[in-house]
Amino acid sequence: MTEIKKEEEKSLNFIEEIVEEDLRAGRYKNILTRFPPEPNGYLHIGHAKSICLNFGLALKYGGKTNLRFDDTNPVTEDTEYVESIKEDIRWLGFEWAQELYASDYFDKLYQFAVALIKKGLAYVDDSSSEEIAAGKGTPTEPGRDSPYRSRSVDENLELFEAMRAGKYKDGEKVLRAKVDMASPNMQLRDPIMYRIKKAHHHRTGDAWCIYPMYDFAHGQSDSIENITHSICTLEFVSHRPLYDWFIEKLELFPSRQYEFARLNLNYTVMSKRKLLQLVNEKLVTGWDDPRMPTLSGLRRRGYTPESIRLFADKIGVQKRDNMIDVSLLEYCIREHLNRIAARRMVVFDPLKVIITNYTGEERVKSEDNPEDPGTTHRELPFSPELYIEREDFMEIPPKKFFRLSPGKMVRLKSAYIIQCDEVVKDADGRVTALKCSYIPGSKTGGENANMKVQATIHWVSIAHAITAELRLYDRLFKAEDPSREEGDFKDNINPDSLQVIGAAYAEPSLKKATFNERFQFMRKGYFCLDKDTSEDKMVFNRTVTLKDTWAKVQKA
Repeated sequence: MTEIKKEEEKSLNFIEEIVEEDLRAGRYKNILTRFPPEPNGYLHIGHAKSICLNFGLALKYGGKTNLRFDDTNPVTEDTEYVESIKEDIRWLGFEWAQELYASDYFDKLYQFAVALIKKGLAYVDDSSSEEIAAGKGTPTEPGRDSPYRSRSVDENLELFEAMRAGKYKDGEKVLRAKVDMASPNMQLRDPIMYRIKKAHHHRTGDAWCIYPMYDFAHGQSDSIENITHSICTLEFVSHRPLYDWFIEKLELFPSRQYEFARLNLNYTVMSKRKLLQLVNEKLVTGWDDPRMPTLSGLRRRGYTPESIRLFADKIGVQKRDNMIDVSLLEYCIREHLNRIAARRMVVFDPLKVIITNYTGEERVKSEDNPEDPGTTHRELPFSPELYIEREDFMEIPPKKFFRLSPGKMVRLKSAYIIQCDEVVKDADGRVTALKCSYIPGSKTGGENANMKVQATIHWVSIAHAITAELRLYDRLFKAEDPSREEGDFKDNINPDSLQVIGAAYAEPSLKKATFNERFQFMRKGYFCLDKDTSEDKMVFNRTVTLKDTWAKVQKA
């Protein structure tokens, strides 16, 4: 896997310190981690941090990583999400040792539950969800024992078997662990292990009508697989004692859970539930909308796996939650694209230039990427009629405007110096064209090539230009923390998150653009070809601007 550049030696993060100590102490011979997504949505940039941590840790210490789908809720899960998750992980550059599913262990987990019942450590509860919640107490007051907590082992075994056989309705009974209703840790107050859900499962079909809860399935799945370091986000800190309790009581392989800070990114929402709302309410075009923080959305927008891995490396692994500025993510993609993106000239808002003293047509050479010492060159057609950006001309310019104006000169990138001689306007006084003259010999290698001008602008030959639709994407939300603002988080959607230029004019080489290429449209930003491209229309997405313009917009 090729990285953008070699990073300076860094101190170990706290999880690496734990791993190194475990290896020194001989607790494990081989490191085995896992990435355990629930297949109920598409992966987002927050998951990328976890992927890079789990797979990266195993790679660093010569271990392996399992991909295990936490598919214990048949109502929300789908094979579509499974396939998208696998595609995203491979796109990031990682490969798993085994592809596994919590549903692989349904029989074994059921037997684990039976074992706990036989030990007097689990019981079937007929209470409603409201009654169970009320009986849990508060963080400062102990909970109350369920009236069903004292059921006999035989009765619990019979009822649990009947639950599996489908004799009860959803919500009619649950299986709870018998831990400690007075524990200061609310997670230990007789947590639910199994609930009834008569729903079709994407892998097991209708074979089961009871499903294990996350806390019962997760730790036991880790133990079954001999996972050495089970890395979770900080919201699972309070779950760790329960994770350990189940493993201890079942006498399983002692997997250990460790927690790190999840990724919080400003101007973004990471909740799958909220992202699903955006999709279902058609506020975005889908999970892969280029404004979404999903990996499929970032990929479609033009982000590279190298830039995502660099971002994950730069934010590091912390023990405390904090908010990361999205400009760091944008910096990482700029860093990579500046090195790999081919330069191309595209005019967004055209103004016609007629070079009155130039006849015929020629081809000029322009480098593909000046950042690459071994850059290749392409040939561009040059003719008497060109398009330049309208913003590159001002009839009455202010001070320090160094581009084109009456009597002033600019250099056309990779071509000649021109001077504006006359301004052509329509009946309404709108500038429609510029009549200019070129300086012979001012092209590279000519006798006047060293003439000094204060600006170089891009252009395209009108006769040879191709048209393309440009989609200029920006941040989806205008609020720094949209989920914490008052009201509906959707009220904070940025109305300018997408601007479409229906027909921009591009140099003809872009006609051969492919989907895996990245381009810098000179002076405008970084772009990639969108999947909506057809033989009749080319569509390019802006990945990111050349500079961080958001701060300026916010101050305006």
